[in-house]
Amino acid sequence: MRLAKRLGLLAAAAILANSPNAHANPTPINILTGGTSGVYYPLGMSLSELYSENIPDSTTSVRATKASVENLNLLQIARGQLAFALGDSVADAWKGDEEAGFRAPRDRLRAIAGIYPNYIQIVASQASGITSLEDLRGKRISVGAPRSGTELNARAIFKAAGLSYSDMGHIEFKPYAESVELIEKGQLDATLQSAGLGMAAIRDLAERVPITFVTIPQQVVSRIGSSAYQSGTIPAGTYKGQTRDVTTATITNVLVSQTSVSDAVAYQMTKLLFENLDRLAEAHPAAKGIKLEQATNGLPIPLHPGAERFYREVGVLK
Repeated sequence: MRLAKRLGLLAAAAILANSPNAHANPTPINILTGGTSGVYYPLGMSLSELYSENIPDSTTSVRATKASVENLNLLQIARGQLAFALGDSVADAWKGDEEAGFRAPRDRLRAIAGIYPNYIQIVASQASGITSLEDLRGKRISVGAPRSGTELNARAIFKAAGLSYSDMGHIEFKPYAESVELIEKGQLDATLQSAGLGMAAIRDLAERVPITFVTIPQQVVSRIGSSAYQSGTIPAGTYKGQTRDVTTATITNVLVSQTSVSDAVAYQMTKLLFENLDRLAEAHPAAKGIKLEQATNGLPIPLHPGAERFYREVGVLK
């Protein structure tokens, strides 16, 4: 009996050893996002669940990061398979703009899709008296984590408005949640955030402290001199107490992959994204701004061949 049992176990082991998946390593899909109180993180979590359920032999994970610049640098060294990033940061990475945080061209980057726009949201406590960009002079302001996409946006906006960090009373380099916490405590006057509409950190702040949204006039946006920046509007009622439309700057977000990701996986990631937009919108309403027909418009880097295959199948590309 013992011999028979042993032979049976050996036979079973042989069957497993010769099965197609016996030696297959799971395909990692590490999604690089941003701070947990922003928009990238909940959307990344939703995509991770979606890919885990539908891409065979994959293992998914989500990493909270300092967002665009860190994400693109990590993709270049294959420390992630998919990342969220601002379009201007993607362009800077492709060129290798050292001032923007890229010591050399990030030539392994490949686009999956242009997604929803980020809105530059400059929020001040009403107690600060700030109502315009000029009012920021001498004030305490947070501009996002150092070398993040948000911080690069702050530099571009201030320069176009004739301002610099030296004009401010104090600059903090803090992510979303920490910035609004300091405003609530009266230790900051304002914060510049680059994110989708309805972001959690500003929503929470508006519930606790009377705030003012600072307009970025269209002429300031035009003076930035980059096609990545467009003029847009934060609609009235987006946040508690916001009773009027606010003119501001917008920048398209891009989902980015890299060359070591297989065409098959990139195809599945793209297809599942656009087949499940309603599910993503449940994770965060910013996903309502993702449009299939606009997904390939104005991308600053080449499409991943897997994503290109999907767009040709659905007629977005001819």
